[in-house]
Amino acid sequence: MDKIGIQKKQSLRDRLSRGVSKIKSLSKREFGVLIIVQILMFSAIYAVNNFSPYFEQLHFVRMQTLSGRILIFSMFSILVFQVSFLLYIAYLFFKYKAVESVSDEELPSCTIIVPAYNEGKLVYQTLISIAASDFPAHKMEVMAVDDGSSDDTWYWINKANADLGNTIAVHKQPVNKGKRHALHLGFTTGKGEVFISIDSDSVVEKNTIRNLVSPFAVNKNCGAVAGNVKVLNKNQGMIPRMLNVSFVFSFEFMRAAQSSLGFVLCTPGALSAYRREAVLHSLTDWIDQKFLGRAATIGEDRAMTNLILKQGYDVQFQKNANVLTNTPTSFKTLHKMFTRWGRSNVRETLMMNKFVFGDFRTKNKAGARFIFINQWVNLLAAFPLMFLMFYFLLTHPLLYLSSALTGTFIFASIQMLFFSKKYNFIDALWAYPYSVFYLFGLFWIFPFSIATVKNGGWLTR
Repeated sequence: MDKIGIQKKQSLRDRLSRGVSKIKSLSKREFGVLIIVQILMFSAIYAVNNFSPYFEQLHFVRMQTLSGRILIFSMFSILVFQVSFLLYIAYLFFKYKAVESVSDEELPSCTIIVPAYNEGKLVYQTLISIAASDFPAHKMEVMAVDDGSSDDTWYWINKANADLGNTIAVHKQPVNKGKRHALHLGFTTGKGEVFISIDSDSVVEKNTIRNLVSPFAVNKNCGAVAGNVKVLNKNQGMIPRMLNVSFVFSFEFMRAAQSSLGFVLCTPGALSAYRREAVLHSLTDWIDQKFLGRAATIGEDRAMTNLILKQGYDVQFQKNANVLTNTPTSFKTLHKMFTRWGRSNVRETLMMNKFVFGDFRTKNKAGARFIFINQWVNLLAAFPLMFLMFYFLLTHPLLYLSSALTGTFIFASIQMLFFSKKYNFIDALWAYPYSVFYLFGLFWIFPFSIATVKNGGWLTR
């Protein structure tokens, strides 16, 4: 690699070290004080909700009506299930341990595929960060696919290739076919033992690729690995700051727990790795996937994960394989992203129903099914809960608000405590505004996704 390429890689590392703040975890004393504050805040809310004369009267009225009894029974049943599920997930989380990096000799060869559509200079930064990886060069094949972009993405792909000594295999689709087809090109032409997908608006750390593929070397039944997605643009507004906390909980708690069973439900598009044999075995079903008579154009990551799980492979999560990705900064792009995720989640939950209760794996079947049942509970409860919310918001607004805020506070506190223990307290506080924001601004997305699941538009492009 020439001197310019080395300087570009070093420059990117410097920008990352400045752009992503160093994180300091809480001390035991600070963590203890934080727990006490949480208990006091919850106690205050509980006291207002249960012991004031106004709410006491409303509770009495609620218990005398049929709708009130239905609400109590429904909410209590869901609460018991969700608490049981959360306790089980916590148990799995404490069992989780990331696979340590293996030696150069043990590392499998890999083909890294970077599909890009109208990403401009971002794809250049992605490719430079990949080239800076601590991974044997002779075992790493990098492919960049311009999926019919209408901007200068193709220029930046070629510039990165030139700066890196023409070490990238570059391809340009004549027209925009979608991310699934761009990945398919890489899957059918790549030579690696492991395929890696990285989004073109994401940046990987130096040891990310090495850590991501290490599970394939130590677990012959590992079919796929999910990377740890973090927010790159968290300083660009309130939404990225809130998503920063949400992503940590989603990946480092939920996916870590699922990984203890080898049953991670989704390998993210931002960073995922797949065993070559597992991909090729399901490639036709994946590229030709249809849902309700229409070609599936979204959720290619969740669909591939499903097909690999169906074959009996483990799907794991690597907490030490970090990728920094750009997230939405406006409400419009945020709800479109969540709608796309929601639709693919509904579709793949229905698809998983075809094999999850069969003899699809040799171990951890009960735990996998419990996680799957939780997906169905969320699916079935979406519309009833939304209708109950509107009903009680109109009939007993103060009662609904106090109860909803109490529940939101409890869940946000779990996220906040988890984040603050691992990272820092100030950023962790964004869990509270995010939970309230979701309660009042994004509650409709999952029911809407169910109702419009047949639609397959990318929405954010």
